[in-house]
Amino acid sequence: MSVRAVQVVDLVGPDGLRLADVPDPGGPDDVVVDVHHAGVSFPDLLMSQGRYQRRPPVPFTPGVEVSGLVVSAPAGSGFAPGDRVASFVRAGGWATRVAARPELTFALPDEIGLRAGAGLPMNYLTAHLALTRRGDLHAGETLVVHGAAGGLGTALVQAGRALGALVVAVVSTRAKARLATDAGADHAVLAEGWTDAVRALAPEGVAVVADTVGGDRFLDSVRILRKEGRLLVLGFAAGEIPSVPANRLLLKNVDVRGIAWGSLIEDEPWYPPRQWKDVLGWVAAGHVRPVVGPELPMERAGDALRLLADRGATGKVTLRMPAADETADETADETGEQDG
Repeated sequence: MSVRAVQVVDLVGPDGLRLADVPDPGGPDDVVVDVHHAGVSFPDLLMSQGRYQRRPPVPFTPGVEVSGLVVSAPAGSGFAPGDRVASFVRAGGWATRVAARPELTFALPDEIGLRAGAGLPMNYLTAHLALTRRGDLHAGETLVVHGAAGGLGTALVQAGRALGALVVAVVSTRAKARLATDAGADHAVLAEGWTDAVRALAPEGVAVVADTVGGDRFLDSVRILRKEGRLLVLGFAAGEIPSVPANRLLLKNVDVRGIAWGSLIEDEPWYPPRQWKDVLGWVAAGHVRPVVGPELPMERAGDALRLLADRGATGKVTLRMPAADETADETADETGEQDG
C-alpha cells in the first residue's frame, strides 16, 4: 500500500518538488497518523535547497510537523485511533500518512483545531526552550522578538506573555505590527529605526532578545541588551549568518545563546512531553492562540515554500491534505487566524 507525498527530487528549492507515491509508513512502535495539515517551516525550505545541516539523499519527503487523527498506536503510548494529535516527525510530514514517535506526538486540546495544531510542536516547543531553559526569562523583564509576525515569532510573543514579560515585537510593516499586537505583543515597532524605538521603551536596555532574522540586526541586538542580557539565536530569515566582536560580550557581560530544539531533544526524549504540559497550561490560561497563516493544498507546496523564501507570510504557513476535506468536524481550525 502507498500514500501520496510531496517529494524533493532536485535540490533547487521550490521548483524541485513533485508529487509521488511512497510506501505506507509505520511499524509496531510508531503512532501512525492520517495527516490533515502539515506545517511549512524554514528547515523545509533549506532542505529543498540542500542547505540544511541534515541533507537526505533525493528524492525525499520534507515536512517536520503535522496534525491529524491517529490510525494506530502502540500499547501504553496513551493514544488510540481517532485521537486528535500534532506530531513532530523530523522529515516526511508532507504526506497523507506519517509514522511518529510516541514521545513526539501530542494530544491537542479542544481549544486548538487541527489546522492551528500543525504549527504547535516546532514553534511553541522551540519558543518554550528559548525563553525558559535557554533564555531564563522572568516575569517583569523586557523581551524583544525579531520577525514577530511569523509562525515562530508569534509563538515567542505568546510564550513571553505567558511568562509575564513585557514583549516588544520588531516587524517590517505596519500590517505585521497589527498582527503582532493582536497576537499578544505589548508594543510593536518597525524594523527601520527599531533600536531608537526600543530604547524609548526600555532606557536601561532589555533582558532578552529573541532573533529569528539575523543579518544586520544582530549586532544592534547585542547593543540593546542590558547588563547580563541574553541574545537568543533562533534562525537567519534574512539569509545572512552574522558574527559579533567578542569584546562587546565581555564589556557588557552579555550572552549569545543558540537555540536548536530539534537537535537537543535527540538526547532528551523525556523533554518534549514535559514542555507540552507547560504549553497546555498556557493554552488553558488564554496565552497561546496560534496565528494561522496562509494554507495551500499539497499540490502547491512549492508556492508555500516561496512564501517563506520571499518573507511574505504572516502566521504559520500550512499545507492542506485531502483528509481535511473529507472530515466534517474541523471545529476550531481558525483559532487565532490572521491573514495579514
